[in-house]
Parts: sequence; structure tokens; C-alpha cells
Amino acid sequence: MFTRRERVQFAGALGNLIAARLDSPAATPRAYALFAHCFTCTKDLKGAAWISRELVERRIAMLRFDFTGLGESEGDFADTNFTSNLDDLVAAADYLRASYRAPEILIGHSLGGTAVIAAAKRIPETRCVAVIAAPSDTRHTEAFIRRQAPALAPDEAAVIDVMGRPTRIKGQLLDDLARHDVPADAAALGVPLLVFHSPQDEVVNVGHAERIFAASRHPKSFIALDGADHLLIAREEDARYVAEVLAAWAGRYLSPQETT
Repeated sequence: MFTRRERVQFAGALGNLIAARLDSPAATPRAYALFAHCFTCTKDLKGAAWISRELVERRIAMLRFDFTGLGESEGDFADTNFTSNLDDLVAAADYLRASYRAPEILIGHSLGGTAVIAAAKRIPETRCVAVIAAPSDTRHTEAFIRRQAPALAPDEAAVIDVMGRPTRIKGQLLDDLARHDVPADAAALGVPLLVFHSPQDEVVNVGHAERIFAASRHPKSFIALDGADHLLIAREEDARYVAEVLAAWAGRYLSPQETT
């Protein structure tokens, strides 16, 4: 299927321009999906690109964007936090609603998965949520940072290593992470949830998937990505499998006019 690829921009949570990419099928999309990438990643991660391509083949358009201060988006990442990430997500949904159609499917990878669970209540058109290798709470990221910068004050900055990438953060990020209650957000989600996780994930262990699944209410589903790596970049077939299952699952929750 022919794919239309558009580079778009919109204002983010802190007033900076957010860089995004919208991949759409040539035919009218069944639905629009919004994708949130992992901590310090970008919209151009290979796994996200592979998932987008496969969803477009199934007539689901997908918007993926760089959070403030990352990739091609403006701003200083050190000034951002989990709350601003949620605001960026809502801004992306607002852009889709105003320019095309509101997203019915929210997809998040790693901390982006945690974020879509927390942000779903602020995007009323959401019909289903899918998370991939997601931490069950923000304290997983807080603990990861504190191992490298244990005494970081809110107004101080430090450079930490995130999977080989030097990343400058400020202590205010830690305070913000501690304020969120993602298990409560999962319990109150109110829409179907699909959890993907690899039993061999060494970055976010599969116990996090179990806790998300236990906290959420039915309808909910769990898919084990046996042998997959955390970033879904080692094998393209893992990302393709995610998209294939996700599209079939989400199709059950789209309205009749969207599935024709």
C-alpha cells in the first residue's frame, strides 16, 4: 500500500515547536494512532518506524513525534519532565483532532507506554491503549536516574548515561516522577488495554507488565514478545508482529464506519 509521509510541527507543552511525522495510507484511514517513544529516544527509532509502516498497511495512520528537547523538536530536554511529556502527548492529540481526526489508538513504548496510560483520560476520543515494554510506574525511571545521580537537587543538572547516550537532566525531573501514580491511572483507564512485553527484556523486566496487567481492568490482553529486545530493533519481525496483532486487536474497538 502506498504511504503518504508528512513532516509536521505543532506547539508543545513548553511552547517549543514539536517535530512530528505522520504516516498515512493512500485510502481513508480506518483510524489514527498516536505513538509515544521511549525515554530519551526519538520518533525515528527503527522499531517505531517498522510498527508505523505495518499499521499503515492495515489502513491505520500513525503520528509519531519527538518530545520537547529531543530529536528534531525544539527546547532543552533538561527542562522537561514526565508531566511535560503528558502535555506534549495531549498537544499531539489536539493537533491531530484539528488537522485530521483525533487519535482513537494510543501506543507507547517503554516510558512512552507509561505516559499513554497516564494521558489517556485527557484524550476523550481514545478507544484503546497499547503499551510495549512499559514500566509499571514512574519510579522505575526515578530509580534508574538516582543510581547515577543520587544527590541531585531540583535546580542542579547532571549528565547520565541512557543506553549509551549521554543525557543532561535536572533534579526537577526526579521530583516530578515521584508525584505520579501510574497504577491508579491504569486502574481508571476505562478503555481496552493491550500489554506487549518480552520475557527477556533486560531494561524493564517483565514483572512490570504483570503489574500493569494486574492494576488494569478488563477488557485487557497480554502478549509475550518472546526473544525480543527492549527497543524492538534487533529483529524487524518483532516490530511487525506487534503491529499485526495490535491492528487486529484494535479493530474490535473501532466504530463500524472506521472499519469499512
